[in-house]
Amino acid sequence: MSTSFQQGINVLKKVIDAPIAAYFSSCTSCGLCAQACIFYTETGNPKYTPIRRVEPMRRIWEQEFTLVGKAKKLLGLSKPVTGQDLKDNVELAFESCTTCGRCTMVCPVGNDIVYMIRRMREGLTAAGLAPKSLQAAAVRTLEKGSVMGFPLKTLEAMIQAAEKETGIKINIDEPNVDYLLLLSSAEVMQFNEIIGALAQIFKEAGVSWTFSSDAYEAGNPGMHMGASEIEAQMINRIVKAAEQLHIKNVISPECGHAYMAIRWEGPNVIGRPYPFKVFHIIEVLDNLRKEGRLKTTGLESERITFHDPCQAARRGGVNQPQRNLLNMVTSNFIEMTDNQSCNWCCGGGGGMNTIESAEPLVKKVFNRKKKQIDELDVTTVVTMCATCRNTLEEGIEENNMNIEVMGLTELLANHLLKEKKS
Repeated sequence: MSTSFQQGINVLKKVIDAPIAAYFSSCTSCGLCAQACIFYTETGNPKYTPIRRVEPMRRIWEQEFTLVGKAKKLLGLSKPVTGQDLKDNVELAFESCTTCGRCTMVCPVGNDIVYMIRRMREGLTAAGLAPKSLQAAAVRTLEKGSVMGFPLKTLEAMIQAAEKETGIKINIDEPNVDYLLLLSSAEVMQFNEIIGALAQIFKEAGVSWTFSSDAYEAGNPGMHMGASEIEAQMINRIVKAAEQLHIKNVISPECGHAYMAIRWEGPNVIGRPYPFKVFHIIEVLDNLRKEGRLKTTGLESERITFHDPCQAARRGGVNQPQRNLLNMVTSNFIEMTDNQSCNWCCGGGGGMNTIESAEPLVKKVFNRKKKQIDELDVTTVVTMCATCRNTLEEGIEENNMNIEVMGLTELLANHLLKEKKS
């Protein structure tokens, strides 16, 4: 076994903590996690059963930490995990899993299967087996501050365009404001209308905010890879920027994994509490609604549904704010059959949208989302995650569906009540 593969094995041994040991001990192999996974339901292939994605780690646990496993290993009844086993596991851990968390949600004994898969990815990354696209994205983010690798001047150009369109000054590196706003790469390069939309909303609501030239993006490939050191560097960049600008509130963008990384995982990853609070942008907008500072006019009359992003809704707990906001601007909001924490994944998260070899499978599993949309007879699908928006647009185009996809922030801006101020 090569040095890199041995490093992977060593990491897998190291990450088997008390929770993972308890999960392996309590798993009854009931198969319910398979019924919750789009990669199983849409292919029927049992290899996509979520708990099978961590089989190499299970064998290591059994052989190294249980009496029965040690005896089986000694008697030659249980083969050690090899480099080839790790190579074979890349498809299951990275190329057919979005870490959406639906498997965890339905596990009858409460096993956090996503946590286990993330640890499995950590071992594979240590072995040098993380998909090249994720490795490249991590390098770009570390070196340039952006998942897609765009420089600050690209964001500045987008800001200038938004300023010209809205007539509103947008700050960079302004200290002591209400919020530090983070974006995702997709929002800058594909859905940059969100910058002008937020500028208008915040102006009407009387919110002060800024971008940081040192940390303007919240994307975190380190999280997808299970590379905690890389994830920590990306998070620390944001923490440092907020501290330098003396900002007490940080806004995560319409991006599910960015919200998980900065809001829920960040303090544990960097080993200290934040000196600020983190909110998803939709939480911020809903708070402004509650305070009477976000006012809208007019209602969409066509049938609209909402796709809940897995990381923000199911795993992040943001389920009601988007519905409060939607009901401000539409009179015909139709829920998907499975919604909020139970919603089905779009198929593009967890880094899947960056892995070229996974594209055929992503297209296939989109069939589950297509079924959800088809049964509603809607004209528009709204979401609050740029990755979901990309995946939805591509899947809808692939399947020749006459459906529009919109971001929730832009929809609100379209109905923003602009009051004259003296």
